[in-house]
Amino acid sequence: MNSTKGVYLLGGSQTDFKRNLAAEGIGDAVFSLIREAAVGAIDDARIDAVDVQRGHVGNHSSEIFTGQSHLGAMLPAVMDQWRELPSSRHEAACASGSMAALGAMADIEAGLYDVVLVLGVEQMRNVPGTVAAKNLGCASWRAREDLGELAWPAAFDRIAEEISRRYGGMTTEHLSRLVQNSRANARRNPLAQTRDWVETAASFVDDDQVNPLVQGSLRKSDCGRISDGSSAVVLASREYAQRWRMKHGHVQMPPRLKGWGHKTSSMALGEKLHASLGSEYLFPHLRAAILDSYSRAGIAGPDALDAIELHDCFSISSYMAIDHLGITEPGKAWQAIEDGRMEMSGSIPINPSGGLLSGGHPVGATGVRMLNDARRQVIGAAGEIQVEGAKNVATLNFGGSVSTVASFVVGCD
Repeated sequence: MNSTKGVYLLGGSQTDFKRNLAAEGIGDAVFSLIREAAVGAIDDARIDAVDVQRGHVGNHSSEIFTGQSHLGAMLPAVMDQWRELPSSRHEAACASGSMAALGAMADIEAGLYDVVLVLGVEQMRNVPGTVAAKNLGCASWRAREDLGELAWPAAFDRIAEEISRRYGGMTTEHLSRLVQNSRANARRNPLAQTRDWVETAASFVDDDQVNPLVQGSLRKSDCGRISDGSSAVVLASREYAQRWRMKHGHVQMPPRLKGWGHKTSSMALGEKLHASLGSEYLFPHLRAAILDSYSRAGIAGPDALDAIELHDCFSISSYMAIDHLGITEPGKAWQAIEDGRMEMSGSIPINPSGGLLSGGHPVGATGVRMLNDARRQVIGAAGEIQVEGAKNVATLNFGGSVSTVASFVVGCD
């Protein structure tokens, strides 16, 4: 298994995930988001735009929400220096941004390019919530399983049921604590969607008026919201990063992608759950992707990490990820919640940004946003959400009902 040795993160950016571009009356909103993130990343990296040789765009469903596809061809319109920039779009549901990053990483490690821009974007707040839910259901395998109008609450409620059936130990209080942790972190994040939400204790408990059931056992607080937004990172080869370091007078090299893992299983949830019967993990392919990222990074497990940005589109997806990451033994994620190790003051903070539940989830941008937040953490530039002394930060991003999964380890040598 090859290690990732030569892909560095020079800079990045994120738009404000609280924004609703349709409500603001922004025309050509998808391009506006692309331009803001792209220019922001170039400025943050302090490179000449002409040095960017390739572009990768992650996006899930722009043609459904906005009628606009072919987003790779929007990057060349951002600035004159990119008028012939080779660029392309990647789609893998909520993992679209990570697939764009993997494509860029492969370009660099193959020696094809020295500097590549990775960007994720989504506009979803231009339609009512019920329409958005139906639109996003396109990432389920409708011909094989009917998850109903609320495909993703239904799918993740089924995952919650399966966790309870196989392992036990999980309570609604555990899920509530995960949500409250994400909200607390988001309040410190100036780009988080929920940073100024006013909520009460009733917002996180079994209160049918304030926190009604959405699907099965999942309540309003357990479910992520639709978001508009974009994020971008600049990736570079070792040779370019060395020149960049000397040009800007840095003693150390910039952070790099130390490790990565990528697995894909069936789109149908039922098929994945059936395949994992008898396995110690609910999603063995997810565990395998995480182990690949650890191995390639040269670390034994989560004890070598200082923080994790993981995919909590629902509270149950955060719960499910904890044991797959190796933070606890299989089926015992509740232990990490009860002892507080996943909080900002704990030994392995989860989602300092607020994650998807509270930070926001513009689907195509999420995987890229995670990488940018990991980059900011390891260089000590995360501001109010900084984990003190962070040197290695992992990301875990997945699409659909945990079908396409990707994990990265970002760190400084």
